[in-house]
Amino acid sequence: MTNSFADFKNAKMILVIGSNMTEAHPVAATFVKDAVLSGAQLIVVDPRRTDLVDFASLHVPINVGSDVAFINGVMNVLINENLYDKAYVESCTTGFDELKQKVMEYPPERAAEISGVSPDAIRELARRLASVKPAMLMYTLGITEHTCGVNNVMSCANLQMLLGNVGFECGGVNPLRGQNNVQGACDMGALPNVFPGYQRVDNAEAREKFMKAWNVPSLPDKPGLMMPTMMEGLTTGKIKAFYVFGENLANTEPDIHHVEHCLESAEFLVCQDIFPTETTRFAHVILPAAAWSENDGTFTSSERRVNRVRTASLPPGDAKPNWWIFKELAKRMGHEWASNSAQEIWDNELSVLAPSMAGIKYSRLEEDGIQWPAPSLDHPGTPTLHKNGRFTGGLGVLKALDWTPPAEVPDQEFPLTLSTGRRLYHYHTRTQTGRSQGINDLLGEETADLSAADAREKGISDGERISVKSRRGEVVVKARITNQVPKGLVWMAFHFREGCANWLTNPVYDPITQTAEYKACAVRIDKLG
Repeated sequence: MTNSFADFKNAKMILVIGSNMTEAHPVAATFVKDAVLSGAQLIVVDPRRTDLVDFASLHVPINVGSDVAFINGVMNVLINENLYDKAYVESCTTGFDELKQKVMEYPPERAAEISGVSPDAIRELARRLASVKPAMLMYTLGITEHTCGVNNVMSCANLQMLLGNVGFECGGVNPLRGQNNVQGACDMGALPNVFPGYQRVDNAEAREKFMKAWNVPSLPDKPGLMMPTMMEGLTTGKIKAFYVFGENLANTEPDIHHVEHCLESAEFLVCQDIFPTETTRFAHVILPAAAWSENDGTFTSSERRVNRVRTASLPPGDAKPNWWIFKELAKRMGHEWASNSAQEIWDNELSVLAPSMAGIKYSRLEEDGIQWPAPSLDHPGTPTLHKNGRFTGGLGVLKALDWTPPAEVPDQEFPLTLSTGRRLYHYHTRTQTGRSQGINDLLGEETADLSAADAREKGISDGERISVKSRRGEVVVKARITNQVPKGLVWMAFHFREGCANWLTNPVYDPITQTAEYKACAVRIDKLG
């Protein structure tokens, strides 16, 4: 996030796009609701009528996968009606001429054909956004989980820079991360192209620094493999050993049949987790890890805030902290790592090697944490990135982008679009929440959410068990007829093994991030028997 959660409740205008906040991020959603109750305008852009729409002054139900075309249409209006922030664009950004040329190809009428939103609604949204400064933009996986996910994110940035909203309190581009401590994992270098602190592996100076710190003769100068390539490598024998750390791939990855084939093909598979999962069934070795409440360390939230986590109870049985497991493995491979606690790892290694976190030490995390970048010990942290439009690389880059459709669209055989997401009561694949009887009483199985029109066409009643089928698989679940879902859309989650949406989803990926297109594939629904 460029901004902070504290800004949410003080914002005067909030645009939420591709985010079911009330179920996926219920605490953050309360801040948005507080802002509305204090007079803020809320605009929700989402194919579904999520619960947050009840608080919105405007709901824009775009077609799944049409975000780039829709945002281009909005920017077309902003430029043609001279509603954009010309002074900000001229002084703080580059690439405007190219952006203008591209969005002129997306007048509201063309954007309407693609997005399913009327030209007048596109014009109204553009005028509303331009009427309040600054405005906050928030998104979640509804933006990123597409084959054009990177372009969707850059379109959000284009819109906010065109409006002059980046670099100010209660403005900015604010992604809500999909899982706990995803931000922290990325910060620590759990990505194939960067060292800790987002220092690129193809930067010779960064490599030299880490080689010296880690006492190794060389480090790769090219990014490593991303997960889809690793999974395929298991089937070809290119990948001999696979280490799965805190992930339940056999439920979370698209096309579960194929995922299980990949896992079965692994010559040597290690799983490190806190509970048995669908994935540990394939493991040759399982390393029992301590849970979050049994660990001492830090989490980093979506707003870049590093907070302390303290041990509440001892790990059961042979379970050990993750850092201890990694250190012991390294020892058996001939490496003696000096740090002997989470604090020592942070204070003596991470903060020394990552400039953006140089000023963060455990002694400074006793209160409400610190938001990076915090480059020195006297730095208070950074609640707002790119202050007053000053960007890390100099100028903000406006990027001309074309719309591309989802990789799989409805046809005669599979006439509906399936989109997936999360439900309020369960977390991810229920590795933890599925062990709570009370939560299972609240939500004990998956449903397929349908519009009344689609249900009527098939003679389907609410609560009836139906078949949902794609080119990759079939599940049988209860139908849930709801006005949240428009005609032509089926919506499901992936929490439950039985009826998991990922038996159906399409294993196609954004070419840059390799994020799967969980939000769009073609399906059909049928009555049973």
